[in-house]
Amino acid sequence: MLADLKRGSDEILVMSEFEKKLKGDKPLKIKAGFDPTAPDLHLGHTVLLNKLRQFQNLGHEVIFLIGDFTGMIGDPTGKNTTRPALTEEEVQENAKTYQSQVFKILDKEKTKVVFNSAWLKDLGADGMIKLSAKYTVARMLERDDFSKRFKTNQSISIHEFMYPLMQGYDSVALEADVELGGTDQKFNLLMGRELQKAYGQEQQSILTMPLLEGLDGINKMSKSLNNYIGINESPEIIYSKLMSISDELMVRYIDLLSLKHFEEIQEWKNRLKSGDNPKNIKDEFAQEIVERFHNKEAYQKAKSDFSKRSSGQIPDEIKAYEIKKTDDLSIPQILKNIYFVTSTSEAIRLLKSGGIRVDSEKIDQDFQTPKEDFVVQVGKRKFALIKFV
Repeated sequence: MLADLKRGSDEILVMSEFEKKLKGDKPLKIKAGFDPTAPDLHLGHTVLLNKLRQFQNLGHEVIFLIGDFTGMIGDPTGKNTTRPALTEEEVQENAKTYQSQVFKILDKEKTKVVFNSAWLKDLGADGMIKLSAKYTVARMLERDDFSKRFKTNQSISIHEFMYPLMQGYDSVALEADVELGGTDQKFNLLMGRELQKAYGQEQQSILTMPLLEGLDGINKMSKSLNNYIGINESPEIIYSKLMSISDELMVRYIDLLSLKHFEEIQEWKNRLKSGDNPKNIKDEFAQEIVERFHNKEAYQKAKSDFSKRSSGQIPDEIKAYEIKKTDDLSIPQILKNIYFVTSTSEAIRLLKSGGIRVDSEKIDQDFQTPKEDFVVQVGKRKFALIKFV
């Protein structure tokens, strides 16, 4: 049990307290907070959700906290400037989308969904002042991003100090036994321990999860960097992206994203060490992920589609992209617009090397964009149906 919960985690604080809690005879309250700042979830977000599911499978109570109140403040974690706050309407809309996606991972019947506005709105001015008295400015400036901004004379708004205090107070209001969060949330998670102690409660244990690298294996998974796998993406895209990651990154993804038991994960790793083709492991891992967010039939079709792409054949189904027709629209510009390349210069390099086909024929720099709909292929695996509107 402990081995499964520790797998993939970055740090557990305090380990002795955590082990003692697990040996208790009552289910633990496992809390994780999510600010609804973006409506779409990708596999990077699921690292934390997967760990929550493990706790659920062990019989513990998972509290999925939507920070609708704190979301309107904006957590500056990792930022060197004040982050713009969301409006109440934006927060509520994003919260709805979150709830429609998270139950692809969590057991809806075993998940308690709460909004921190339920208690934070009732604090009022008097409660906020009393809460602020529980912590000092000097301790607040120990937080890395605050410290850096203070030393470089960058502005720090007073309301930003309220964010970690309120997140910490969430643990008090919920009487949390364990709180999960990313490594970038460590200061805020520790705040929960401090405030629980100040309010006479038993201090929560903390389990931090690493931030998942994107498909490039370098940067944090992010939609803005186009290195992500969205949980709402098609089975074909999810499977193709997972089959295309490096062998080293595959092991990292397995540790952080697979819901299989520790022994099964170790069997995958043993097979790799004994010389099994990494593609076989990737396929089995991709099967788990595709079936989790879609179904078995979708996996089988995605695998077949990927095999055709890898051999240079045109797949049975190709994602269509609607492009506004203009006289000067070039193939490189189209590829950039649909995110098949990061820049037109990259597309031009591919053209020179014969890496782009239109309707199965290789093209060069002198190629004129067709007047009607066409299929464009980049490399062996990227296909798109371009439809003019």
